[in-house]
Amino acid sequence: MEISTTRTHTQTLKEKQRQERERLILAAAEEVLYENGYHDTSIDEIAARVGVAKGTVYLHFSSKEDLIAAVFTANFERFLRALDEVITETMTPRAQLETILARMYEGYYVRLIQLLYNNADLKKLFQARKQQHPPPWDALVSRVIAILEAGKARGDFDQHTPTKVMASAFFCLLSPTSYERLVIAEHMEVQALVDYLGRIYFDGVTNAK
Repeated sequence: MEISTTRTHTQTLKEKQRQERERLILAAAEEVLYENGYHDTSIDEIAARVGVAKGTVYLHFSSKEDLIAAVFTANFERFLRALDEVITETMTPRAQLETILARMYEGYYVRLIQLLYNNADLKKLFQARKQQHPPPWDALVSRVIAILEAGKARGDFDQHTPTKVMASAFFCLLSPTSYERLVIAEHMEVQALVDYLGRIYFDGVTNAK
């Protein structure tokens, strides 16, 4: 009994160590990706930052592509969990979408979106993996579509505009590079920018009463 307990404890400890090492690899990969861009991100540099051998990284992720995809998946899952903490069923569909828009423009996620918008190689990566591995942002798209449908059912949003068109227009707002001049050169507060974009969008999709 004591031997079995010791073995279980050892296995648990090893699993915790494995999980922590994987977390460190993902964190380092994210840093290198932001600093160097996708093309110049290397497993060697990631391994060096974690303080492990290159082969150790490959024990967790079979390729650079798998590792980068895991970085985006982990980030979008974290973002969805953050939304779950602030979005409630008592909020109107518009309030829910306004919350998503504001959260997407928070500094951390702006960088994530910028990478996707600006890098053709990353787009090709996710396109090539699409059949076996749906893009990590699919869950967010589905959520926005569901909120828009709920808004239509309540009579809040225009019944005649297809929901997919509304969703596409919503995600067009999430292009920080299109508006960064206003923030950097014009010194506009990010929240003010979000408010203006939201006003333009919701004025367009709100059902006329």
